Amino acid sequence: MGTAPSANLAPSPRSAFGASGARMIALVGPAGAGKTSLAEALLFASSAINRAGSIEAGSTVGDASSEARSRGGSTEINLSHFDWLGDRFTLLDLPGAAGFIADGFAALQSADLVLVVVDPVPERAGLVEPLLRRLDALDIPHAIVVNRVDTARAGSVHDLIDKLQPLSREPLALRQIPIREGEQVVGYVDLAMERAYRYRSGSESQKIEMPADIADLERADRGKLLETLADFDDELLETLLMDDIPDAMKVMADLAEDTAHNRVIPVVLTSALTGGGIHRLLKLLRHEAPGPMEAATRVGTTDGIHVFKVAQGSAVGRLTYARVYGGLLQEGEELVVGDKTARCGSLFAVQGEKTVKQASVGTGEVIAISKLDDASVGMVLARKGGAPSDVAVPDYPPRNAKLAIAARDRKDDVKLSAALHKLCDEDPMLEWGHDEATRETLLRGVNDDHLEVVLARLRRRYGVVVDSRPPSVAYRESIRKSATQRGRHKKQSGGHGQYGDVVLEIAPLERGEGFRFSDRTVGGAIPKQWIPAVEMGVRDALEAGPLGFPVEDVAVTLTDGSHHSVDSSELAFRIAGRMAASEALAAAAPYLLEPICRLVVDMPTGTGSKAVSVLSSRRGQILGLLPHPDWERWERVEALLPEANLQGLDGDLCSLSQGLAQFTVSFDHLAELTGKQASEVVLARKDVAAA
Repeated sequence: MGTAPSANLAPSPRSAFGASGARMIALVGPAGAGKTSLAEALLFASSAINRAGSIEAGSTVGDASSEARSRGGSTEINLSHFDWLGDRFTLLDLPGAAGFIADGFAALQSADLVLVVVDPVPERAGLVEPLLRRLDALDIPHAIVVNRVDTARAGSVHDLIDKLQPLSREPLALRQIPIREGEQVVGYVDLAMERAYRYRSGSESQKIEMPADIADLERADRGKLLETLADFDDELLETLLMDDIPDAMKVMADLAEDTAHNRVIPVVLTSALTGGGIHRLLKLLRHEAPGPMEAATRVGTTDGIHVFKVAQGSAVGRLTYARVYGGLLQEGEELVVGDKTARCGSLFAVQGEKTVKQASVGTGEVIAISKLDDASVGMVLARKGGAPSDVAVPDYPPRNAKLAIAARDRKDDVKLSAALHKLCDEDPMLEWGHDEATRETLLRGVNDDHLEVVLARLRRRYGVVVDSRPPSVAYRESIRKSATQRGRHKKQSGGHGQYGDVVLEIAPLERGEGFRFSDRTVGGAIPKQWIPAVEMGVRDALEAGPLGFPVEDVAVTLTDGSHHSVDSSELAFRIAGRMAASEALAAAAPYLLEPICRLVVDMPTGTGSKAVSVLSSRRGQILGLLPHPDWERWERVEALLPEANLQGLDGDLCSLSQGLAQFTVSFDHLAELTGKQASEVVLARKDVAAA
């Protein structure tokens, strides 16, 4: 493992960061698109670090946790800062993998500009559609960064634009086209400024003469760019209609305004590993990213502090990551958190895993605050005397993965509970609790990758090693016919004995009716004070029927019995009730019930039929395959599937859809399970009981 590059964590020497304040830039995109490498290139080009680290060497500012390093990809938000020509920027590198992407959803709401990082491979364009859809819904200004452009094959950039445009609500504005020498991309043409540049590794690109072989393509693409901008500028439209040449500064001003107002989506080219196009991207951030007050309006504040992340793993304890609006925030300042007033603790600038204490921070800054234990993601904390509020909770993905867990060392049970509370506090997609039906501690997350990382954090941060396995399925059983059975408990051991005698009738109910108990005894055969004890005994028997599972949908009637004036007791009648019920259930033709779930699967068009095959192979009953009701180019599959066949489904569906498949699961009903599968379930239950 390499060491992290040194980082300049000192605040910008400019107290006001210009008229609009510091800006927050989010990097999003599919896993493997190069977001962390792009962040590293921006930090190096702006001199925030003295050398660019590499993911392979484990020396990047971001992805510094052992979980991220071992996976070679982001597992949580990475924060970093840099100054460029007197302006201050915060970079948020958001995870791209499906299991971790939701960690950055709340942060997106506070971003001034989002850079959507994509590969130059047209076939992978569809991977960004969910992200573009989310950005459109939030109305956040964004640009598309085609990374690794040095590997792009001829024509792929234009093919990529053709693939991306239908996925975007706003028109795409291609800002650059690549210059090629043979198969190699060696530079780019800036379509707005009509200038050509050659990449220079490690430094700003060199201006060159426009290559003759690209002039026609440049004119055509520049014409498309100007036509796109003219849709929002009548003056520019008139200039084009008169066949006049628009002023370059006018074009740049239109680009800045249209980008800031989310009217067009600029597309730029970079190569993070070689530094190609990075300085041009820095200029775009400086001139075209809007100031923080537009984001403040989006989160509904003018002078609040928007909380978008809670972190528990640092050396200083719980840290609240937030963006500051409306002026200086000082250490020790009183803030309104919910219905309480709290004094904020130390303020920290964050650069990857490094933190540096700050006395105060200005408008637009992103800061980590200690000792705000009541602050949670989505809160907008108010200054003293103000009114706090909340930002709408992001549309988080469903928790489709779950594990049954137990501390390997029983002495760690209390430590495990405390650790899980902390992990759930910082991870909105993590949930844990005790399942009453199976008596297991369940950990729920987005997918298997997500839970694997959570278990690794448990070991590393809190020293708790757990054993995990797929959760037990909450099977039930019921009966087919009625039966009558006497249960008598009689025991004499000197002094008062024990005597209870009952006769029970047991009968099946319709599915879903549950359990009914009634008393039909006459003549005081069983005194009234012992009747509840009989019902308690019956309920004891229903907890584990003849097949070993809880019993559903039965009616039990107490019809007769007898008692002893001295030896009868509550315990005796409870035991008698349990004995009679257990024997009656065994004689009433018991059968197994399995839980059936309702699935709604959303996938890109063309993959729905493959999902149908996967679900059918898992004993699924297909209810329908239709176009998605809200999303173009997507399909929706609805099906009923046994809970026992859910394990591993997420991986199967994602492999069919480049990881884009999304599905929700809800309990629907119980259904009879017969044949070999039922026999295997019952046998496995007996083995567990005997162990």
